[in-house]
Order: sequence, then structure tokens, then C-alpha cells
Amino acid sequence: MTRPESLTHKSMTLGEAGAALAFGLLAFLSLLIAAKAHTSEYAFHAYLFAAGSIAAVFAIIDRYYNRPAEKAPLTIDGKPNYNMGPVKVATVAAMLWGIAGFTIGLLAALQLAFPVLNFDLSWLSFGRIRPLHTSAVIFAFGGNVLIATSFYVVQRTCRARLAGDLAPWFVVLGYNFFILIAGTGYLLGITQSKEYAEPEWYADLWLTVVWVVYFLVFLGTIIRRSEPHIYVANWFYIAFILTIAVLHLGNNAAIPVSIFSPKSYIVWSGVQDAMVQWWYGHNAVGFFLTAGFLAIMYYFIPKRVERPVYSYRLSIIHFWALIFLYIWAGPHHLHYTALPDWAQTLGMTFSVMLWMPSWGGMINGLMTLSGAWDKLRTDPVLRMMVVSVAFYGMSTFEGPLMSIKAVNSLSHYTDWTIGHVHSGALGWVAFVSFGAVYCLVPWLWNRKGLYSLKLVNWHFWISTIGIVLYISAMWVSGILQGLMWRAYTNLGFLEYSFIETVEAMHPFYVIRALGGALFLIGSCLMVFNLWMTVRSGDTEITTQSEPSLVPAE
Repeated sequence: MTRPESLTHKSMTLGEAGAALAFGLLAFLSLLIAAKAHTSEYAFHAYLFAAGSIAAVFAIIDRYYNRPAEKAPLTIDGKPNYNMGPVKVATVAAMLWGIAGFTIGLLAALQLAFPVLNFDLSWLSFGRIRPLHTSAVIFAFGGNVLIATSFYVVQRTCRARLAGDLAPWFVVLGYNFFILIAGTGYLLGITQSKEYAEPEWYADLWLTVVWVVYFLVFLGTIIRRSEPHIYVANWFYIAFILTIAVLHLGNNAAIPVSIFSPKSYIVWSGVQDAMVQWWYGHNAVGFFLTAGFLAIMYYFIPKRVERPVYSYRLSIIHFWALIFLYIWAGPHHLHYTALPDWAQTLGMTFSVMLWMPSWGGMINGLMTLSGAWDKLRTDPVLRMMVVSVAFYGMSTFEGPLMSIKAVNSLSHYTDWTIGHVHSGALGWVAFVSFGAVYCLVPWLWNRKGLYSLKLVNWHFWISTIGIVLYISAMWVSGILQGLMWRAYTNLGFLEYSFIETVEAMHPFYVIRALGGALFLIGSCLMVFNLWMTVRSGDTEITTQSEPSLVPAE
């Protein structure tokens, strides 16, 4: 039996051989750790690593035998040969994780209103599903949206194929494997108890490798660009990727008890640990949930409205001001704590200063619609993205306001903070993500348009009503909490016991759960709409036009 002609001169690339060998070694190490693990939960994760590594080896070998002998060309007939496979997978993963994260958030909201819903199960307790919800929504949903859009935008604006062959696939699949390890770890009680950084040391190590490869792929694509100018969205993506790497390494510096134990000890202690944690925590908001999604705004709104960015000069000023100021704002999470007063004041000062560049970005996004406001009547996808920018402006005004010490003394530790976070997370991050995914799916699957704009309209209004119910309930609840906590009798005693304040919150918690349910229903409509869009055979014959971009002024 002779070998096919395509295999005659084919050899495994260095990347394929190296990756297969590395995953083989990881599989062996994981099985060894599973055999000697200190806990059954850690052994379960070790078996997951082993199974994933073995699957990766088989996938690499199978891909080698099925691919053509020559590398994928960078251009075809003078046009860039874009690699959209990883973008498709990340887009699908984003929506799946999104529905999961929103559902878990609804369960957490219902548990606060009706505690019996934890069913006396340790893995369904609020303390475990709450970080599961935050990580699923921020890192699983938001992270996959950022990876998908960044890989799409950097190719289109640089007119270059993604750097690497296996590397982009490793980023997408490796990142989602991290989400799997982190999520199951929360349910099993494996956590280092740091806000937005709960996964233990071995998950952090894996994410570090994935993130470094992500940075190299993104930077390599920019280096091989055929466009001389680097569009501003790519600057925001670079800032997001690079800063998150620095934050991740600094905040998660830990010493494991043993390679056979999931437990580790953070190298920071006391007030230094708190300061590093909120340097990380606030800048995870600043660079993951702000800079990354501003990159989405700067590409998808001009693209959807078919007009250039209102002011490219303002976008550059917005970028550098935001990048410089945000990194200093973390201490405002630690007002009235053991943190030195000068550090608290520094955090407050930079937080107030952040109002200006944040609103500069909002104005730039909104004014891009100059002369095209009529499109908001007929395009619900554009409407969703524009409303997201309005929510961005509102939450970036409220954040600096709440960082002022006098206001913070009332708002801190109350539901006002929860309302503020969700006005940004649901109104800004989720809505701009939904808009981007609504744009991406027809482009990626070569469809003429979405299955139903009417469903997009329903999604927009149902979810918007849900957000308004959610944040309004939390604002009223939070201010009521703060006022009850600081109320004193004529004799100087607290007027209300803590349980009385909890009882007063009950109707607001019910309203919050209702708002969350509406938001979830809207998201389910979106998934159905996207599924039907992909299933339809209504393909686009002509290629999409290039985005309306302008050179640096």
C-alpha cells in the first residue's frame, strides 16, 4: 500500500513536535500527581489535566496527518488568508459560558432572597457559587469575547493572518481549559480566597503559559502587518493583554505546600497583601473589563455605523490618560482600613481624575454616530452598542463618586457597590459584547445577516428592563443599608440590629432576582437567534468591506 502523494514529503513542524512532546510530558506528570495527591479534589483536577493533555497529543498528530504538506499561505491572490477558526470557537464558547454564568448568577440572587435554595449542599452554597458566577461572567464569557474579537480585529486592521499555526488554537482551547479547572475548583472548595483571583497555584501557572502565548500571537500578528498604521483598537488590546499579565503574576505570587497539594501561601501578608490584591482587583476591572472592551467599541461601532471614529486624536489621548491613571486607583477599595491614609487619598485622587479620560472615550464613541443617529431606529445591534457606551459613561461617573471618602463611608460594603458593579458589567461589558457577537457571527459564518432583527430588538428591551430593575433595586437597597448601619439612638446605641437590615433588604433582593431573570431570558433569545443564523443557508456572496478607519492625525 503506497502513501498518499500529500504525505510523501511532509514532515512534522518544530511547533507540532514540541507541543506534542510537552503535552505528553504534562500527561505523565499529571498522572503521577493524581496518584499521590493529598486530596481527592486535587486528584480530580490532575486527571483532567492528564485527559486534556492526552487529547491534545492525539489532536496534534491527527491534524498533522490530515493537513496538506505545505503551510497555510499568508495571502491568496494578493488578499490576506485570515485564520478565523479560533475566532469561531471562542465566539461559541463565549455564548455558552455566558448562559452558564448568567444562570449561576440568577441562582445566587435567588439564594440571597430565599436561602433555602442552597439545598444544604456544600457545592451549591452561596460562598462557592458566587465566585463561580463572577469568574464565569468576567473571565469565561468576557474573556472569550475579548480573545475572539482581538483575534478578529487584529487580522482585519493589520491585513495579516494570525501569527503561529497551533498557537492561536492553544490560546483559545487552553484558556477554556483554565476556565474548566477554575470553575470546578470553586465547586469543590479549592480556592486561595482572593477576589477575582480564586484559582490555586497550578491553575495560575497554566494561565500564565496560555497568556504569554496569547501576547506573542497578538504581537506577532501586528509585526507581520501589511498596514503601516496600528489602529487604536489594537493599542487597547495590547494594554489589556500586557497589564493583565503583570497583575496576574504580582497578585498570584505564591509558594505551594507541595506539588501534590492544591494549597499554597501568598508571599504577601497583611496590609501589603490587601494593597496588592486591590491593585490587581481594580485593574482587572480597568484593563480586562474596560481597556479590552473599549477596543471592541473602537472597532465595532465605526464598523457598524459605517463611519470613521469621531476623533482619532481624542482616542489616542483617551488611551494614554486611561492607561496612566487607572493603575493608581486601587486603594480606593480600602478606605477606612489599615492601609496608610496617604495611599487611600492617592487612590481616591486618581479615581476622581479617571472621570475625564473615561468620559472622553464615551464622547468619542457616541459622537461617532454624528450624522447617522437615524440608524438607531432601524438597527437594534447598533442601539445595543450605543446604550452600552452610555452605561460606560454612567458607571465611570459613579465609580469616582463612590471613591470619595465621604461617599464611600456610606456606600462601602453595601449593595450600592453591587449596583455599581452590575451597571458596568451588564450595561457596558455585556451589551457591547452582545453587539460585537451579533456582528461577528454573520461575518464569520458568511451569512447575509442575522436570522431575526426582531429577536435582537426583544433581547435589547427585555435585558434593558432587567438591568434597570437590577441596578435600581441595588441602589435603593445599598443606600438604605448604609443609613440603617449608621443610625444611632439617643443613648448612642445602634438603632438597628444586623438582622433587621437584612430583613429590610428582602424585597430588593427579589426585584434583583427578577431583573437577573429578564437579563438571562434576553441572552437565551440571543443564543437562539445566533444558532438560527448559523443554520440558515443564506450565505453572503460578496466579501465584506474593510472597516472605516482613519490614519493617525
